[in-house]
Amino acid sequence: MGFHPALVLFQPATYEIDGTLWMSASDKDTADFLDKPIEGNLLDKLSAMQDRFVELEQLISDPENQGGGKFQDMLKEHGSLAAMVTLYRDYSRSSGSLQEAEEIIASGDDEELKELAEAELEDLQKECCEKARTVRMAILDQQVEGGDDCIFKVRAGAGGEEAALFCSDMFRLYSLYAEKRRWKIEVLSESVTDLGGFKEITFAVRGSGAFTRLCFESGGHRVQRVPATETQGRIHTSAITIAVMQEAEESEIEIEDKDLRIDTFCASGPGGQSVNKTSSAVRITHMPTGVVVSMQDEKSQHRNRDKAMRLLKTRMKELADREKREEEDALRRSLIGSGDRSDRIRTYNFPQNRISDHRINCTLYNLDRFMTGDVDDLLDQLEAHDREERVQSL
Repeated sequence: MGFHPALVLFQPATYEIDGTLWMSASDKDTADFLDKPIEGNLLDKLSAMQDRFVELEQLISDPENQGGGKFQDMLKEHGSLAAMVTLYRDYSRSSGSLQEAEEIIASGDDEELKELAEAELEDLQKECCEKARTVRMAILDQQVEGGDDCIFKVRAGAGGEEAALFCSDMFRLYSLYAEKRRWKIEVLSESVTDLGGFKEITFAVRGSGAFTRLCFESGGHRVQRVPATETQGRIHTSAITIAVMQEAEESEIEIEDKDLRIDTFCASGPGGQSVNKTSSAVRITHMPTGVVVSMQDEKSQHRNRDKAMRLLKTRMKELADREKREEEDALRRSLIGSGDRSDRIRTYNFPQNRISDHRINCTLYNLDRFMTGDVDDLLDQLEAHDREERVQSL
């Protein structure tokens, strides 16, 4: 699923800071989406959730229903609804008080009561907005599933050696940003070119909030610049693809041994005297789905197998998550970019020091800083826009 054209809510606005021209992602404050009164479809859903919660309370308290697997399922469902129902009830009380005050002011029957209501109105409005925001943020938090760690797969596309060099530049960018955030980078596999670029590199980013922060990087990245290999100063356009996958936790994906075919072979490429002499490289095929991963960077077959299994589980999780999104037809994060490697999400124009993210129609003129890991401004805008879209879809 690509970016949803019906949900483009803004046109970019430009502003200047320290001589740099910026373009904001949105003229509309995210707070407008989070703080507005709860109504329509979202109100219906929360009301139905409360009704179900009350029904479960009655079923659980009935001695005839106690005991057995069905009772445990009801307890589990009741527990999963409790926090949200509490927040909704709290919001409903504030909303009811605000509505009562507004009715008193509108009627004007009792001047003393009207003055009291007018004195309380601003505080009641603020309280209602805060509680509406709390409800929506709780719903958004529930939509973020899984762990923090993620795996990047960066691959050179059109452009030959220049695309491979840009893969190297992007790996450096993410490494610098990870260092800034105190995350850890682990290279899982790489294919290096003669000029030091990467035909392909797979690496893990581990740290609190890494996947949530970096998940929008999936897609096609286009670069426009004079390549190091160009002798006549001509600007070339090349492309790379990036896939960001949430790393599967150990217990999250169960894979049976009978479903795997594991092949070993001699590694090729740089690696010392052991290369091409021992069968240290590992290829694992998950036969029911046809997913194949291979690993050869380590001299130890055991370590290559461990890395390959981790990557296999991550790809299996990505496949399962994609199928789940399709089944539920959920907008979720796919609103801002499906992660499909054919989607061109961003252009890097070096001559103009310009970076453009096509999903949110945002252009910044700070590419020099961006390539050194100064990416928070764009990531903030992507997160804010994604949050707005998901709130709108509630």
